[in-house]
Formats: sequence, structure tokens, C-alpha cells
Amino acid sequence: MVVELSASHPGFADPVYRARRNAIAGLAVNHERGTPIPLAEYTEQEHEVWALVTRELAVKHAKYATAEYLAGVTRLGLPQDRIPQLEEVSQLLEPLTGFRYLPAAGLVPLRDFYGVLADGYFHSTQYIRHHSVPFYTPEPDIVHEVIGHANALANDRYAALYRLAGAAARRVETDAALQFVSKVFWFTLEFGVMLEGAELKAYGAGILSSYGEIEEFRGMDIRPLDLSAMGTTHYDITKYQDVLFRADSLQHLEDVVGGFWDTCDDDIVHKLLAAGH
Repeated sequence: MVVELSASHPGFADPVYRARRNAIAGLAVNHERGTPIPLAEYTEQEHEVWALVTRELAVKHAKYATAEYLAGVTRLGLPQDRIPQLEEVSQLLEPLTGFRYLPAAGLVPLRDFYGVLADGYFHSTQYIRHHSVPFYTPEPDIVHEVIGHANALANDRYAALYRLAGAAARRVETDAALQFVSKVFWFTLEFGVMLEGAELKAYGAGILSSYGEIEEFRGMDIRPLDLSAMGTTHYDITKYQDVLFRADSLQHLEDVVGGFWDTCDDDIVHKLLAAGH
């Protein structure tokens, strides 16, 4: 298994990191669902990156994360001083909300990634970002997948929303409708913000796993929750998100976005697409 890294990637010119990426990606290639996830033998340096990022993010979460996400952090109890194995994360998570992790070598096709959420599975990479820039990653690593998503998946109400997104992704048939469903996921469970009283808090895994973005999100273009707008707004995965959509409460998110995922079909999506353009 050879992982392609762009020339701008922090690990591009590091042969040791590249070899590690290839080896860790290889663990996922032949994994079969229902069997234990192969162990990744992390180095001391990799564990140190996890410990540093975990410690710094915890301070920011106390200030910027929603109460439900923080409840998930407490409930899940991830190790803070070392990278947990995905099998270990699954064993912590499954008794709480029924979710388990699946290893991914890299980006997973949309229909596969979202579809298995309906069955309580979440695809995750196993590698960690390059040690030279511990607070930055150009693609989803285990910090994002586990600190960002597993803590949310440990909360019953968020976990229910992930399942609804998965069911919606399976239900729609056209690629355009699938893209719409995935964009709504992006602007909510990846980069969603929510009012708690008078304060704007983050619940999206992308914000909550980004050391820099979590300090910046309140200054972005914050728009009201709007399905047509979310499903048709362009985003750049390589930059901070400058447009964010605000839920007025978790109940509001469940009513609008959960209600959409629970009932949407191609006809509903195409009407929303037309309204958004």
C-alpha cells in the first residue's frame, strides 16, 4: 500500500513518516468487518504528538465545546497520554451508543463512508499527523477521527444524528442527492456551531479537533441553519471554513437536520437543490 502525499504535506520529504503511513494504511486494506482491527504499533514520538494535542484541545473544549460534546468526553474516557487503538475505542464506545470503528487506509467513497453510519460503524484512519506540526493536519488523522468524532458518538443524541445521516445516504439514489446529504453533514456534524444561552459553541468534529480553527470560528460568517444553503454551499477542505451554520439548540438541530435525514428522498433533495441555486 503506497499513500500519495502532496508536495505541500508536512511529511512529504520525510522517508520514515512516509514508510509509517504506508504500513499503517496497509493494516486497513484487508480488514473484514466483524473481525478485530489490526493493532498499529505507534512510536514514542507519535504518542507524544497525541498527548500534546489532547492536552491543548482539552483547554479549548472547556471554553468552546457544547455541553453534550463535553458529556461525551467524560463518558468515553479516552486515554490522554497515548494514542488509543481503534479496537480499544470501539470497546469503549459500543456499550454507550452501539457504535464501532472500521479502519480506513485513506479517503473512503461517500456512499460507503456515510452508508455504514446507519449500522453504527464509523470509518477512521489510524495514522497520526507529522510531528513537525502537531497542531496541523492536511487530511483527517486519528486525532480528528477519534477526539473529534468518537467523543460526539459517545453522546446518544449526536450518535442518533450520525445514524440518520447514514440512513439518508443509503436511501437517496442519485449522486447529486448523495452530495447534498454529505454537505449537510459537513456543515453540521463536521463544522456545526450552536447557541448555548447567549454563547456560540462548537459541536462539529472538524472544529473541535483543530487547535487553530477552534479559536477562529466565532469570527466567521455565521448563518442560520438552512438546508438548501448548506447543501449547495461550496467548501474547501484545505482551509478554515469561513461560512458556518448555526443551530439555535440541539433540539433545533434534531428537528431541522435530523428531520431532513430521517425523511429525505431524491425528490425532496432536488427541490432543496433548486431552492438553493
